[in-house]
Amino acid sequence: MKTKDLLVAALENGSVIDHIPCDRLFTIAKLLELEKSENPVTIGNNLESKKMGKKGLIKVADKYFTDQELSRLSVVCPDMQLTVIRNYEVTEKREIALPDSLTDVVQCANPVCITNNEPMHTLFIVDKASRTLRCHYCGKTQKIGNIKLK
Repeated sequence: MKTKDLLVAALENGSVIDHIPCDRLFTIAKLLELEKSENPVTIGNNLESKKMGKKGLIKVADKYFTDQELSRLSVVCPDMQLTVIRNYEVTEKREIALPDSLTDVVQCANPVCITNNEPMHTLFIVDKASRTLRCHYCGKTQKIGNIKLK
């Protein structure tokens, strides 16, 4: 009988973000500002996945992400999964869901929108059913897959 070695080390305490499409892994890492983290961070890419074929994975030791931090990720990859680990045990597992609104995550696609011409926050209303975002200021809608991050 063959044994498999773990490609990514077990985590004692912290968070795991899993089921990240490989082409979006480093966008997720940038949104989480992991380059500024003082906690140990493990990033795995092109890992085997029964569900996806290949996937990305991020583990951050001793870090528990807030709902606000995770909502920023959902617009880039709405089908990721968060796992919370405490004392090497899974204590929580959940899908990262789209929020009802997004502030300062996405840039409006309308070049004449006030948010593109004045120093101000962006605000988008999320339509989860159609996976679209509507700018609160100009009304421009855009598909989640075609957004530009702020």
